[in-house]
Order: sequence, then C-alpha cells, then structure tokens
Amino acid sequence: MKQICRIDEWKVFEDKLHPEDNRLAESLMSIGNGQMGMRGNFEETYSGDTHQGTYVGGVYYPDKTRVGWWKNGYPEYFAKVLNAPNVTGIRVFLDGEELDLHTWKVHDFKRELNMKHGYLYREFDVTSPEGKHLKGKVTRFFSIVTTSTIAIKYEVASEDFDGKITFQPYMDGDVRNEDANYDEDFWMPAHHEANKEIAALTMRTRKTEFDVSAAMKAQLVGQETQMEEFTNGEEYVDQKLSANIKSGGKVTFYKYIAVTSSRHFEKEVLADEAKQQVENAAKEGFTTLFKQQMDAWERRWNHADVTVGGDASAQQGIRFNIFQLYNTYTGEDALLNIGPKGFTGEKYGGSTYWDTEAYCLPFYLGTADAEVSRNLLIYRYRHLEKAKDNAAKLGMEGALYPMVTMNGEESHNEWEITFEEIHRNGAIAHAIWNYVNYTGDTSYLPEYGFEVLAEISRYWASRVNYNPRKGKYMILGVTGPNEYENNVNNNWHTNRMAAWTLEYTLSVALFLERNHQKRFVELKNHLGLTNDDFEHWKDIIEHMYYPVDKQLGVYLQQDGFLDKDLIHVNDLDEKHLPLNQNWSWDRILRSCFIKQADVLQSMYFLNHSFPLDEKKRNFDFYEPMTVHESSLSPCVHSIIAAEIGYEEKAYEMYLRTARLDLDNYNNDTEDGLHITSMAGSWLSIVHGFAGMRVVKGELHFKPFIPKAWDNYTFKINFRGHLIKVSVDHQQVVITQEEGNDFSLLVHDEEMQLPTSGKVIVRQNNK
Repeated sequence: MKQICRIDEWKVFEDKLHPEDNRLAESLMSIGNGQMGMRGNFEETYSGDTHQGTYVGGVYYPDKTRVGWWKNGYPEYFAKVLNAPNVTGIRVFLDGEELDLHTWKVHDFKRELNMKHGYLYREFDVTSPEGKHLKGKVTRFFSIVTTSTIAIKYEVASEDFDGKITFQPYMDGDVRNEDANYDEDFWMPAHHEANKEIAALTMRTRKTEFDVSAAMKAQLVGQETQMEEFTNGEEYVDQKLSANIKSGGKVTFYKYIAVTSSRHFEKEVLADEAKQQVENAAKEGFTTLFKQQMDAWERRWNHADVTVGGDASAQQGIRFNIFQLYNTYTGEDALLNIGPKGFTGEKYGGSTYWDTEAYCLPFYLGTADAEVSRNLLIYRYRHLEKAKDNAAKLGMEGALYPMVTMNGEESHNEWEITFEEIHRNGAIAHAIWNYVNYTGDTSYLPEYGFEVLAEISRYWASRVNYNPRKGKYMILGVTGPNEYENNVNNNWHTNRMAAWTLEYTLSVALFLERNHQKRFVELKNHLGLTNDDFEHWKDIIEHMYYPVDKQLGVYLQQDGFLDKDLIHVNDLDEKHLPLNQNWSWDRILRSCFIKQADVLQSMYFLNHSFPLDEKKRNFDFYEPMTVHESSLSPCVHSIIAAEIGYEEKAYEMYLRTARLDLDNYNNDTEDGLHITSMAGSWLSIVHGFAGMRVVKGELHFKPFIPKAWDNYTFKINFRGHLIKVSVDHQQVVITQEEGNDFSLLVHDEEMQLPTSGKVIVRQNNK
C-alpha cells in the first residue's frame, strides 16, 4: 500500500513530483464529465514514465481475440476502450529550450485535483539545463455544463531571464493503446485543417468507424505576442504562438478544445460542429466557463455530498469516489454505461460489467433522479436480442447477458469468466427488482422489465440439469463471484440467484396478469411463454440444490469447499499478499482463499431473506478466508458487518473500499481507477452505517456511527422526497428538504416526517 497524496477533505493533493509513481498520480488525478475524460497527464512534454490517456464515451475498437487455444464459443473480439487523440497537448519553449519536468531541475511541484469545483491544477518551479528559472501554473477542466468543452489556462512567470516564450498547442491522432492485442493502430485520419485562427482534426476508428472530431483555439496574453506558424498534417495539427517575457514578468496562454463524435452528429457536419462549439467556448472566455463549472459542481454536491466529521481520511475517500463516479456517468446519455475504469485507463475494456447493476445502480437510485437508474436498466433492455444470441452460441435458451460488452455482444475472452461466470444474469434481474422496490415505478415491468426477466429465466431453466438420484436441479461448471474458484459445481450464490430470478419473474407475471392483463397476454404471445414454462420454473425453485453444512450452520460456497485446507488470511505471511501477484493460478485455485464476497453477495442482494444469525455464521466463516483482492469485496463485507453488529470490522472495510485507489491497496491503481467499486463506499455508509433499506415501499434506517467519527450526513432521493440524514453520537436527525409528509421507520419505530420538517431520534449508545 503506497500513499503519494496528502489528506485533504476536498482535494487530491500531490506536493512533490513522484517520477517513480507518476502513473499512479495520473490515475488519481483523472478528470472527466460523463461524456469524456482523461488521466492527470501534463499538457507539456514529459519524457519520464507516463501513460497518456484520453477517452471518449461509447467509442471502442473490436480488438481480435488473442488466445493460445481457440475454443468454440469464444468471442471474436475483445472490446477495447480506446485511447483517443491527444487534444490537450501544449509544447512550451524558452528561447528554443523545451520545457520537460523530467529533465529540468524541479525545485517545487504540486498537482491537485479539486473535487469541490471539478478541475485539475498544477504549480511548478523549475530551472532549465541552460539555467533559465521559471514558474508555471496550469488549470484544466472538462466542462459539465457544455460537455464537449475542455478549457486550459497555462501561466508562465520568468524568475531571472529575458527572452522569448513559445507555446505550441497541438492535437495528435497518432495514439496507441498499451493493451492492443496485436499492436495495431486503431485510428485513421478522416479530416484535418489548420490556420492561424483555428485547427481541427477528425480521426476515425478502424472497423467500427466512429469519427471523433476535435477543434482548438488558442489565445496568448503577454508582451509582443504573435502567431508564428501552424502545421496541418493528416494526424497532427498545431499552432505556434510566442511572446517576449522579461525577468519578473509573466504570460498567460489559453487553449479551448471542443470534442464531438459521430455518436451525436452526422459525420458530414462533425468538424463544423466542433469548430462552432470551440468558437463559442473561446467567446465565453476562461473566466466565465470556469465560474460556470464551479457553480455546476456546487449544485451537484448539494445533492450528492456525504460529509464525515472528525476523520479527514474517510471524508476524502468518499468524496473522491463520488466525484469519479459522476465524472464517469451522469445518466444524461442512455447509450452510455459505467466501465470499470471509466475514463482513467484502458484495462479490462468494455463499457459495462455486472458491477453496474450490483453496485452502481443503488448509488444512482439514492443520489440522482429515478430516470438515471431507469436508463441503466433500459441500456440492458436494448441489448436483449444480443443476450439471446450469446446464449444461443453456447447452446442455451433465453438470454445470457455478457460479462463484458460495448454493444450487447460478449467481448470478454477468458474461458472461466466468459462462459462460467453466469451469475451476472442474476445481478441484472436483481437490479430490476431493486429499481422497482426503491422507486415504486411498476410501469417499468410491463414496458421493459418482464421481457428481460422472462428471457433470463428461460436461460436458467435451460442451464440447470436435473439429478434424479437426488431429486434436485443443479448448475454445473460455473465460476461464482469468487473468481479464485473456477469450473465448480453448484456455486451457492449462482444457484440461489437463479432460483430467486425464477421466483421474481413468476411474481411479476402474476402482477401483470392482475394489473395489466392485456399487456400480459401480448407479452406471453410475443415471448412464446406457456403455463408449462411457469410450472417448470416452479419445479426448479422447489427442487434447487444448495450445498450446505448443517454442523457448521453455513451455506457452502460450492460442492467440495470443505475438502480444502481451511486457513485464515491472518495465518499467511504478508509476503504472500496479494495472492494474485505472488502465487501461481494453480495454487490459488486449490486454496480456500476467497477473492470477494460470494455466499455473502447473495446475503447482500437478498437481504430480506436471511435472519441475522445466518448472516453472522456465514460472515464468521467466510470473511477470515477472504483476501479482498477484488475492489468489489470490501463494501459488501462492510454492509453485512454493520448489520450484524461488527462495527469495527464495518469501519475497517469501509476505509478499504473508500481509499482503495487513494492508498493503492491492491498495487494496481496505476492502470486506472476502480470506478464501479467506488459506489461501494457510498453503500457502506448509507446501507451499512445508516442501515437504510426499503421494505414493502417503506424507508427504514438503523443508524450507528463509527467511533472515529464525530458525525456524518448524506442526502437521498426517495419517491419524490429529498431527505437529509444526520447522525452523531447523541442523535439521528432526518430532515425533509423536498416533498410532502410521509412515514418512515428508524430502529423499527414508525414516525411521520413532515413537509419541510424533521424527526429526531436519540442514539442508543452502547
């Protein structure tokens, strides 16, 4: 675990240059606006270790699958999140000497991500090899008001020399993905133009033929400024602007960029759109755009912020995660989803995993309008036909949603994950239940939800096999959420979620038959469903096999789990951790060690189905063997630990999920941030510490406060109500900021929350 950034409640702050950990810092300083984003790279040339990365939402490349042994059913390609053209580059020269913080002497340096107002800021104090001493200040933001716009302010002050300073803003389309399977160039030129007023570059992806067009305008404020020349190349455009600078003087350079894509505009007008938008940005000016950005982020934080009193480390962690989630996804574009690295890196590929439904959807349910979560579900509905194709390729009926996808097709090519980690279907079905349960929006079921549920249920019915010797249905050859077990039989979580999906689908069918009879008949006919299907599903539910050990009182992760050598993580020498970086895959698979919540994942999803004593027994059995080497693991353990009264463990797991990237727990943050797991820190506080649940349409809270905190607050949207929850060691205060009076429960006591009023409950301090 390595921490390079200082603790600050509203900033991620690096107060010295860390050349050996620059990639880590670049990940932590990533910034975006839901449509595009980039890592915390320098604008100017940096010849040290760096991962230059800019990403545009929904633009991808189908990189041909590369495996040693091709198996029938393998996806043809792995969907690559594309490193897009570098549009923020600015080369800086002092009398012909190019600024480079890797080769120049750095006296002082700081880089900070301002989360409150949504911008990246740098300061540096450097001396060139020829002895020129200067100071720089750079501010960059991706506008959340006009999401095509990026603005940069670059100030340079001379400390001890007179001379000429030159800025060379450029856009470069000759970029590569570090993870390309065949070292291919994924981009080709489509359009380019440059003059002394404006420059534009359009690049086109190979195969998928997405066009991304960027336009830039530059302004230089100083003495004797002039536009010297420009370059108009097929994959590269630039301009050169210079000014004279005197000792003690400064110049200020502005670069405005607009980025558009063929996802939103016809290709024929794409470059013109980019040029018009960058003209508008330059006309507004940096100061105005910056003020708009700060105001917009303050409005966003007014609804989404979680405050923590008395623990700056925890406060920084939760704000960092909320900030990065909203940098990645805002819900405004129903064709986008939440990639595991967002706009911070290329690893994993794809735009959506089951992480979205399992972890992110509850966050957006609580912090945004219901339409945002609805869009996440409709995204999957749009991919239903592709999901049916995915199932058919494997010889199954119904729909198998992909492990990784951009357009609904499976684009993940690890056999034990692609074909066996089928529990993802259960997460998608559960997300539909979660949405309807939280919002009360039952209209989603006849419009979209039932079709998805029915096809997933068909898949489960075709994937089980009946064992007549035991009179049970079984699911063989799977990988559960714990990916440190592959090709197992009867993973308890998979079996439970399969049966639960069938249960929920049947309950929705009954609801539709009673309340939307005409639509129900249409859906049955359209889907070709019969009463025999429903009876078969009931039989599977009644006779599903679940591995269990009655003596221990625990559900077994899968058949044969107790045959392993059951060792606790605490009994391992630290030199072995993390296992995935120190052990062979064979050794991991034969061990008892668990990557992430598996049995406990069901107990989180189906919380209402398990009594506390069952949760406690299973937590006590499995958590000591869990290495939490998945970013998705700590939050589930934190939530269940809070529920069963393990407050210190709940807090420990919260810190791990909240500061996973900030403290680089798993030694992998340099590849990019763990965006989807960031929702887990919000879940740990709201579902864990505050005990929020929605049961039969009623809002429940069972709050406690960690000993290390003085207080915490958060807001949630719930069925037309905006509610603020404040918890300290003496009391819980729930205030209604928007909405009419309604009832809720705190520690199982029902109370009325008035319009613009509050309820106060004394804490039962132990």
